[in-house]
Amino acid sequence: MPDASAQRAALEALLEFYVEAGVDCALDEAPQDRFAEAARPASAAGAAEQPAPRPAALDAVPNRRSLAPAAATSPDQAAQDARERARRAASLQELEELLASFEGCALKFSAKSLCFSDGNPEGRVMIVGEAPGADEDRTGKPFVGRAGQLLDRMLKAIGLDRGAVYIANIVPWRPPGNRDPTPQEVAICKPFLERQIELANPDLLVCVGGASTRELLGVKDGILRTRGRWFPYRLGEREIRALATLHPAYLLRSPLQKRLAWRDLRALRRALDEKG
Repeated sequence: MPDASAQRAALEALLEFYVEAGVDCALDEAPQDRFAEAARPASAAGAAEQPAPRPAALDAVPNRRSLAPAAATSPDQAAQDARERARRAASLQELEELLASFEGCALKFSAKSLCFSDGNPEGRVMIVGEAPGADEDRTGKPFVGRAGQLLDRMLKAIGLDRGAVYIANIVPWRPPGNRDPTPQEVAICKPFLERQIELANPDLLVCVGGASTRELLGVKDGILRTRGRWFPYRLGEREIRALATLHPAYLLRSPLQKRLAWRDLRALRRALDEKG
């Protein structure tokens, strides 16, 4: 029979799974007729038994939703706080620390990890995706799941690897259930990303997927119409070239489109060679 510590660890793992799945309350063991309760006279309702206390086991693992500030700021206030924090950062390390302590985005309280970046911050190319997935949330690094493995193979095809590029996302926390981040969540996190690009100071920017292209380049057309095109991106006092391309996750679902991504990769390689 497992000892008490092993049982507790198993229980905590189970409860953690429930939290990830969105379960935030416990149900009674016996069924309750709520319609009958609603039909009871007011006097009877007042004498009704108190609800069963919350099982102590559910308190064994802190629910991350309960970690959110009691008095949440408005989205406008959160975005303003993000801009002020981002401006204060004098280095990428300082920016990551400021982002880790930022509580203005609700995604922080449902995610396990802050996925700030991966790769080489001094690389000539910066790649920006959309949001972390489950694998990224576990490791705390962007693009490490199946889409990230495909990205690695794509980079290798043109002579690059993670030692030559810097990788980030428009939001650094995983949205619950891998849903798309909301416009509000993106707007709150965007000042940190813009400062991250400014501090990394790449020669070229690659926006993978429609969300990244739309948010950073202000393009309203779909990614299939904008991929392969170069756009200007204002970086501090200078302007750099930004390339829109297809997201590796989309290529996994639509492998025939890899031929289009290959054209984009060759365009990126040519741009790097031209700059020397």
